[in-house]
Amino acid sequence: MNRNVLLILFSLFSTAVLAQTGTVRGIIKDSKTKEALIGCTVRIDGTQLGGTTDVEGNFSIANVPAGTQKVVISYISYQTKEIPNVRIESGNTTAIETELDEEGKSLQEVVVRANRATNTEVAVITEIKQLKPIAVGISAQQIVKSQDRDAAAAIRRVPGVSIVDNRFVLIRGLAARYNSVLINDVITPSTEVDTRSFSFDLVPSNIIDRMIVFKSGSADLPGDFAGGIVKIYTKRRPEQNFFDAGLTLGYRSNTTFQDVQTHTRSGLNWLGLWGKEQQIPTSFPTKLGEFNGLNPLQRAAYAQLLPNSWGIKNFSVNPDVRLALNFGRRFDVGNIRVSNLTSVNYASTNQFSAIDFKLYDNGSAANAVAEQYSDANYARQSRLGILHNWSARFSPAFTLEWKTLFNQLSTTETVVRTGQRVQDGFDVRSYSERFENRSILTTQLAGEHSVNELTKINWIASFGYTGRWEPDWKRVRYQRVTGATGADGQLQQFSIAAPNDPNPIDVGRFYSKLHEYVVSAIGNGEHTFGNPTDREPNRIRFGVYAERKNRDYAARFYGYQGVGNSTVAKASDINTAFNPANVNGQNGFSLLDGTKPLDSYKGLNTYLAGYVSGDVYFGPKANLTVGFRGEYNDQGIRATRTTAEEQLVSNKVFSPLPSVNFTYKVSDRTNLRLAYSSSVNRPEFRELAPFSYFDFNLLADIRGNTDLKTANIQNADVKWEFYPTPNELISVSGFYKHFSNPIESFLLLQANGLAYSFINANSAQNYGIELEVRKGFQNSSSVFLQNLSVVGNVSLIKSTVNIGDFVTLPDLSGTVSTLDVRGIVDAKRALAGQSPYLINAGLYYTAPKSGWQANILYNVFGQRIFAVGNKNNPTIYEMPRNVVDLNLTKQVSKKLEMRLGIQDILNQYVRFVQDFNRDGKIGSDVTSQTADADQTVRRFKRGSYYTLSAIYTFGRRTIIP
Repeated sequence: MNRNVLLILFSLFSTAVLAQTGTVRGIIKDSKTKEALIGCTVRIDGTQLGGTTDVEGNFSIANVPAGTQKVVISYISYQTKEIPNVRIESGNTTAIETELDEEGKSLQEVVVRANRATNTEVAVITEIKQLKPIAVGISAQQIVKSQDRDAAAAIRRVPGVSIVDNRFVLIRGLAARYNSVLINDVITPSTEVDTRSFSFDLVPSNIIDRMIVFKSGSADLPGDFAGGIVKIYTKRRPEQNFFDAGLTLGYRSNTTFQDVQTHTRSGLNWLGLWGKEQQIPTSFPTKLGEFNGLNPLQRAAYAQLLPNSWGIKNFSVNPDVRLALNFGRRFDVGNIRVSNLTSVNYASTNQFSAIDFKLYDNGSAANAVAEQYSDANYARQSRLGILHNWSARFSPAFTLEWKTLFNQLSTTETVVRTGQRVQDGFDVRSYSERFENRSILTTQLAGEHSVNELTKINWIASFGYTGRWEPDWKRVRYQRVTGATGADGQLQQFSIAAPNDPNPIDVGRFYSKLHEYVVSAIGNGEHTFGNPTDREPNRIRFGVYAERKNRDYAARFYGYQGVGNSTVAKASDINTAFNPANVNGQNGFSLLDGTKPLDSYKGLNTYLAGYVSGDVYFGPKANLTVGFRGEYNDQGIRATRTTAEEQLVSNKVFSPLPSVNFTYKVSDRTNLRLAYSSSVNRPEFRELAPFSYFDFNLLADIRGNTDLKTANIQNADVKWEFYPTPNELISVSGFYKHFSNPIESFLLLQANGLAYSFINANSAQNYGIELEVRKGFQNSSSVFLQNLSVVGNVSLIKSTVNIGDFVTLPDLSGTVSTLDVRGIVDAKRALAGQSPYLINAGLYYTAPKSGWQANILYNVFGQRIFAVGNKNNPTIYEMPRNVVDLNLTKQVSKKLEMRLGIQDILNQYVRFVQDFNRDGKIGSDVTSQTADADQTVRRFKRGSYYTLSAIYTFGRRTIIP
């Protein structure tokens, strides 16, 4: 009893003692430029208490004894400032807003002009802390540690983010179509023809300043999102003059130095360019009826104008090579501070995969194989990227920037497929010889103006171009009767399947080109009410966004037709089958045009948005941001190969989008956030265009639906975040989303093969929790632990989509009609692409004195729907893979840095499994013949990847003249 009383008294005494402290916080600025000063030392005189200012010039010192204290502020090249008689009240916070003056003439020969750092871990954490919406991010500093090669590899370190096909981002388990991507605050177009998605592998990591992922909406953000909004910021201006170069050599375990089969590439493919010989000759008739109306001899004469580039050759794969040149310079033109940042990247990489591929007869017996193949898939990629940014600072009140980002990419993919059509009794040997070229350009002129201390304005004028070509994609299928022999007792020869009517599965050549131009104009303003030096002034923000998008897409398909006695020609191997002697129009092959009128379209989209939002502060702890955004979108598609340009789609939609973000500061280091926003998800051009595209790798057709409607989403978020130190973070988030008319892929019912389209489901919901931890051990007595930091995040997600009883979609002829889907598809299932869990973890070690850095990283996602099924073809899931990466960095000298990376050490199988028993989950045994067994559809390994990099600095000046 006495001990309990003593404990209570001791606790009360301790509480009373602790309560006799307060907090000092504030902001330090330059007295002339009014810019925040980064890294100022602030201390309480006569104590060990102190701190430094962050990227916004803010500081906070807790546990300061109550009473009158003297605050001392110091910074190199500035006069030390003492503020006496600062009153500290028990349990309260005292705010200080002050400025420092530069030193006198004795330091005039040293000119220091600080810029706000944005690319460090501390800077990103500080930015996230100050943002009104709920957000997470990753800095250039962390990307360098992880040695991630591009934005796709880097962003998977962010909570709630996973990657599909090594380039498309899923946020909170929602497919790529539910995300918006901005580069330097300008919306990027979709980089894909068939889906609404941005390919993150286009952005090299060394040009990234930071990436911020917004999980909740606000008035100043685009309203077309459900998963998240990703903002990629490229490097703006150099911190110092420099010129460095980097060389990386890469070795992939199942690719490098291996013998593979590939096809002939144009001479400039290594630069991501395609040659003139890969184009359709201008003499070809452009109309299907005109071409097919010719006799076989005439059509064969045209066919002989196409290059005979079908040959397959053996090739020994060289190591991957990556080159990077980076240049930064600052100089003055009169009173104008000018800076330039230029980065040139080139990469030549290789990937081989041996893919097991099966299709099943989904009757009563499990694992009854209908088709089984082994695909030897070899892809060679080239990328040339250029970042070129200029900045001119005319005064502290006016900065002008010109930013340009260009990427030229090419992929040469060769697939040699061998196997059987078991259900038909044929052995099969198929070839796909494909070259894809993509060009992406974005250039923008941006200005930042400080009208006065209360009002700031910025604007952006932007032009973007996306080009995508598939010139001369050649496909051919050989077959023979399984087990059939000739008169000599030998197995029959393979023969080319050349039907009378061209089709994408058999022999033919496909050509496509896409041009998309985007012009944007953006303006934003901010006005502060009251004293701008207040710690938390009330503000109003407003802005407009206007965009005009113009897309032209055209495709042509030609199929080879057997004419006369074509036995010899059809039995020829791939290297000689299409020689002029066989393409003769008599006893061999001729050519037919298989292009459909709807295989080309023109898309026009006008997007106009305006917003206003305001901050309301309820004392020092609570802040409410209320906003409204109105978006008008006019989307139209015309068919360009019909008799007259036919209007296929005309969607004009106005969307009112309110948003609310509330932040309650539990303490100086702890925030509680609540958020609500309304958002939309618009169909992409390709999802609307009634064009059918064949995916050779999946043996599936993909076609658009002109009847798609815009989806509406209601989003609610809550987040608790704790910042133990400026570079540490612990947060827990919860979210809920409700969808009306969500856009989903849908597997059409047909007897043979797979065909997908897009539909509006009735409704859906998505909810989950996310945990993020960034922890260091700077206060540890162990030097080893002081150099150690841990980063980890876990997401648990659940979703349900309700298809409804009826859906509107195109049938096999392309005619849009309403289909009763009761009993055909699952009434309820998870959203396509949604993982039930995501885990990222990283352990980082930095030893500044020795120049060593090391980290080990881990990533895994839960099984997610890859392809939605129906009663004939069950849903296909992508299965989890445990991915472990290891990276080592050594600063050999001031000029030379060496890096060693090992990605995907475990090299686990990439697996796609069919849910045969339709229970929504995949069992561990996928080879059993029991009725509840599930079935592996595709399986392959990418191979562990080893890289060795050297970065050499030719010149670097830490003091800018």
